[in-house]
Amino acid sequence: MTLEELASYLRVTKKTIYRLLEKGSIPAIKVGHQWRFDKASIDSWLREGSKKETVNILIIDDEEEICSLFKDTLEESRYTVMTVNSSSKGLEIIKDQGFSLVFLDLKMPIIDGAELFGRIRKIRPDLPVTIITGYPDSDLMMKALAYGPLGVMNKPFSGSDILAAVNNYLRFVD
Repeated sequence: MTLEELASYLRVTKKTIYRLLEKGSIPAIKVGHQWRFDKASIDSWLREGSKKETVNILIIDDEEEICSLFKDTLEESRYTVMTVNSSSKGLEIIKDQGFSLVFLDLKMPIIDGAELFGRIRKIRPDLPVTIITGYPDSDLMMKALAYGPLGVMNKPFSGSDILAAVNNYLRFVD
């Protein structure tokens, strides 16, 4: 892959890739004056992630398929993952347990993701939350943004997108 293709694959900017290259933390080969990346090596690098501490991740989504995709992908990379299918259950668990990161569906029944995000901010203001949405330009998304900074993951996505999102988060907390 070229640098541009990798940036698109990881859904990050080229500047982020250059920073990783400077630190020597991403597998790459320099051919002439250009960097090249092997997809299998990148996927392996994503799976490895950060093993410095236990990373507990909570997924709150009413779609069982989405929860299964997150759980299967992240547990394969040795992360601790919990999934719940309702906002109220998610809020209850956040009150009682410590998580490193939360992925939260925007469109949820009863308590929507924006409202739940606001409640999470009151309980755990520093807990990183990534909103999962197929509606990034919706009024509901604008409501969520009013509660503070958050990550956004647009549907549809793949397992490699999930790993990239988690590993990007971990790079900022290292």
